[in-house]
Amino acid sequence: MRRKKTLTAVLAGAIVAAGSLGAFGGSASASAAPVLRPGSTGGDVADLQFRLQTLGYFKGAVTTTYGMATRNAVSRFQRANGLAHDGIAGPATWSKLKKLSVNKPELAKLARVIYSEARGEVYKGQVAVGAVVMNRLRSPLFPKTVTDVIFEPYAFTAVADGQYWLLPNNTAFLAAKDAVRGWDPTKKALYYYNPVTAKSKWILTRRVTAKIGNHVFAI
Repeated sequence: MRRKKTLTAVLAGAIVAAGSLGAFGGSASASAAPVLRPGSTGGDVADLQFRLQTLGYFKGAVTTTYGMATRNAVSRFQRANGLAHDGIAGPATWSKLKKLSVNKPELAKLARVIYSEARGEVYKGQVAVGAVVMNRLRSPLFPKTVTDVIFEPYAFTAVADGQYWLLPNNTAFLAAKDAVRGWDPTKKALYYYNPVTAKSKWILTRRVTAKIGNHVFAI
């Protein structure tokens, strides 16, 4: 099963990349990415493949060459998301992809949030924390990148108190990948809190969507 796989390769690469754009986090993670099609090469292609891989569309090894496997993966993603499925990664495809996926450094950051905020929770509860980050990424109420969502002031206690910088384990990476691929145990929650320690009266007014382990999830 997917959850039992070792993520040694992902851990080795993604942790190093967490502090910078690093491999597969080049210009495609910036505001505008180039149009990519069969025959394109470079870091943007690798970033595209990695994003599609996290979503389950691209099955091969990540490279820097846009071949037919990449074209077919792009086409499947486009078809699934109501886009013109021409197999070319243009502005509309990139825009949708960035709302639904992460690049390599962002996956490491998501795993850090999950580990630092929910490492004592059951696996479903860890995925749930990752799902909240992804839900915020897709919401117009929050910043437009995973990094900005995570580092928005006062958004996550673990970022504020420094626990975010703890080294995440394999389970946190697996939970991050499941959250990116669309598993959302929270039912589209944008917030979560521990009712025992929560001090904000405002958070208690939000509509509860799920209770998982020690956390309450709400919108």
